[in-house]
Amino acid sequence: MDTRPPLPPFSRETAIQKIRLAEDGWNSRDPARIVLAYSPDTVWRNRVEFPRGRAEAQALLERKWARELDYRLIKELWAFEGHRIAVRFVYEWHDDAGNWFRSHGNENWAFDDQGLMTHRHASINDQPIKAEDRKFHWPLGRRPDDHPGLTELGL
Repeated sequence: MDTRPPLPPFSRETAIQKIRLAEDGWNSRDPARIVLAYSPDTVWRNRVEFPRGRAEAQALLERKWARELDYRLIKELWAFEGHRIAVRFVYEWHDDAGNWFRSHGNENWAFDDQGLMTHRHASINDQPIKAEDRKFHWPLGRRPDDHPGLTELGL
């Protein structure tokens, strides 16, 4: 069976590592790669969709990035215990008409012993913003290590 370190139970340090790995994966916008961090029978709640399994999760991500263009994400630790991590996140994106949004949310994650995410429960709110109010300006892909996080940005 595949493992995805760091493995639970999580310490503060390993929870932060796990979160950064998830952020990096999602910033790649590569659904086929991203779903490998989830268990084959993963269960999600994402807005109005409730995918089950990697194939449905991958399809959700493919639809997501066909609609959410120039997506850039930052995740931050909220809490952790044992096999669970709670994060808050913000991402910026625009639609095909050039309208920009900042999406704010929280996720609750549960992991199996191999470090694969078995459950992802997300609550997300979209805030329309002006292009000049964007805060995430790095090139598409991984957020640079020296880029401020959510707390430093006042988000």
